[in-house]
Amino acid sequence: MLDGLKANNTLRLLAAAPIRARARLGNNLELLINLLVIAAAMTFMLYQGPGFAIRIAQLFAIFAILVVSLNLIIGYTGLLSIAHVAFFGIGAYTVAVLTTSPDYEQVPGHIRQFGWTFFAALPVGMVIAGAVALFVGGVLSRFRDDLFVLVSVGFAVIAHRVFLFWQPVTRGAFGIHEIAKPSIFGLVIDGRLEFMVLSLAFLALVYLVSWLIVHSSFGRVLMAIREDEQAIEVFGYRASMFKLTIWVISAMMAALAGGLIASEQTFIDPNSFLLLESILLVCIVILGGLGTLWGSLLGALVFVLLNEGMRFVPFLPDALIGQARLAILGMLITALMLFRPQGLVGKFKL
Repeated sequence: MLDGLKANNTLRLLAAAPIRARARLGNNLELLINLLVIAAAMTFMLYQGPGFAIRIAQLFAIFAILVVSLNLIIGYTGLLSIAHVAFFGIGAYTVAVLTTSPDYEQVPGHIRQFGWTFFAALPVGMVIAGAVALFVGGVLSRFRDDLFVLVSVGFAVIAHRVFLFWQPVTRGAFGIHEIAKPSIFGLVIDGRLEFMVLSLAFLALVYLVSWLIVHSSFGRVLMAIREDEQAIEVFGYRASMFKLTIWVISAMMAALAGGLIASEQTFIDPNSFLLLESILLVCIVILGGLGTLWGSLLGALVFVLLNEGMRFVPFLPDALIGQARLAILGMLITALMLFRPQGLVGKFKL
């Protein structure tokens, strides 16, 4: 009898060995990916000098806020949205309009100038983006799956046309110049190092809020909606309300990133908020991994390094840098879909 039990236990252990080996291999592979990405980033930034490293950190913080917020929708809730760039643009244009210097001569037309500070304009941009998201989310809640994606594409296109043709507010294709830098108690944050610290502080805040969301009961409901929306409604949860709530929160985070990019560049125009940019954000989410906040940071870091590092390729003409970036990112996404469809450190497949 004892011999039979020992034999059964041995068989179970042997059967479970491949599963444990695969789990160990997966964990080691994710650790290796983390180390490689971080080591490559540190080496490249140190090689190019402190000024380049600060620039990389600035862009990384802004894109990471965008990607983390979008991952809350795609990775954790299972909603494939292409509309994120619209909220990014709303935040950027709100900060631009409210903070543009009254001394700047507008050409060829005039827009109303308010002369607000950055920290006064930024919450307004987030509130406006949240209000728009609340309305648009009510419309999108009527659609699912492929129709949801198509309607979100339509919203992104409409937002771009508004940025382009609402000239009394946005100045259309001429863009808005002389966007004010952030200031605190009369101290203007106009240095690269100071702005980097500010951007990283906002990223830390967004990451903390996102972490609290996904590790709360609210986050667990979002994950359940991703797996089976109809099943979660059987238990009395209104899935539409949960989806609308995370949609609004994510939109406000994207508007925060938009306000930062407007102040960092001191100039924006509608070409910064094309549909292609929204598709690019989805690719970065997939690259880092769905359903993982840390993967969002890694994806944003890889993208920023690729985006800025292409400038240093000696044999590549400047006119082809943009196309080369997209081509390499496309090849990376294709390779991931073939060999690691959950992304660098993701939990789920798209």
